[in-house]
Amino acid sequence: MLDHPSPPRPALSTASLVVRLAAIGVVVAGLAAAFAYVNGTLDPQRLRPKTLVNALETNNGVHPGYRRNHAKGVCVAGYFQSSAEARAYSSAEVFSEAKTPLIGRFALPSGNPYAPDSSVPIRSFAVQFSQANGQQWRTGMNSMPVFPVGTPEAFYQLLKAGAPDPATGKPNPANMPAFFAAHPEAAPFLAWVKTAKPSASYATETYNGINAFYLVNGEGKRQAVRWAVVPQSQDAVGDTAVDGSDFLEKDLVQRLAAGPLRWQLNMTLANPGDVLDDASKPWSGPHTVLNAGTLVVQSSQPQADGDCRDINFDPLILPSGIQASNDPLLAARSAAYASSYLRRAGEVSPLHHAPQESKP
Repeated sequence: MLDHPSPPRPALSTASLVVRLAAIGVVVAGLAAAFAYVNGTLDPQRLRPKTLVNALETNNGVHPGYRRNHAKGVCVAGYFQSSAEARAYSSAEVFSEAKTPLIGRFALPSGNPYAPDSSVPIRSFAVQFSQANGQQWRTGMNSMPVFPVGTPEAFYQLLKAGAPDPATGKPNPANMPAFFAAHPEAAPFLAWVKTAKPSASYATETYNGINAFYLVNGEGKRQAVRWAVVPQSQDAVGDTAVDGSDFLEKDLVQRLAAGPLRWQLNMTLANPGDVLDDASKPWSGPHTVLNAGTLVVQSSQPQADGDCRDINFDPLILPSGIQASNDPLLAARSAAYASSYLRRAGEVSPLHHAPQESKP
């Protein structure tokens, strides 16, 4: 990231903004059931997506034009090269074609676009695979192995526990321990946090899909899976990050100047008895793991004007051959992402007039 102000970003034309809003309209129309689940249409007691997004804004501040979570990131592009191992399990074209183009985004899990890269131990990787038949597969992955909690309601309570106290401007230090004491399901996540350290590179991380999905073959047979991408670069073991603000994008650019970066896409097949609708529950013991192919990153772009800027990495945008599980976090993420997208799309103009301390 740059330590000095970036040049002003050119304003979006009216046509570009219309295209941007039209894209989210397609997502909303295609996922009406997901929105009904979260926004209270089916049950007035359900958590509304705007409530989650409001909580993110309360905790991180409002930064016009930026994502409400994972605000600081960098765009990448490349392709997916499939292997034969997943083809018997899924009819998705991404597993049968030799190459599928992709656009991705590395980011930090924070709503503050100016957060230091060393401030959190988690890195994220979102990817959009664009099949030749026009269908897309979008997935958001994180370097943590499990989610802290299993429901949208518990996640909202977690956000509230971390909210700043109006009297001090800082979170009450007693709130977070009290939350975790009341949520024993967070034990696997807390065990990971105890040893997790911020890495010095996006390129050396393993990124986990966390939620369960189904692979569906041509005969309609379903196989539950969780997926992850594992780094295959020569320098696959990263150093721990030193204190600093903007080293991750610089490191990525330097690595890509030397050649493409590669990750193996692993599909872990669920065993009987594995929990499929709770992302806080790890799958333990031996599992069959398919090598579905290689994800190749060839180039990067600043997110201010890169190809990933206008993509809503909705986890329910899936091609034929991949289906969502009943994990309630998937519907909640889908609806909250759309709410965040609509807010930042309407804030594009204000962003152009604000000095930028780092690339957004």
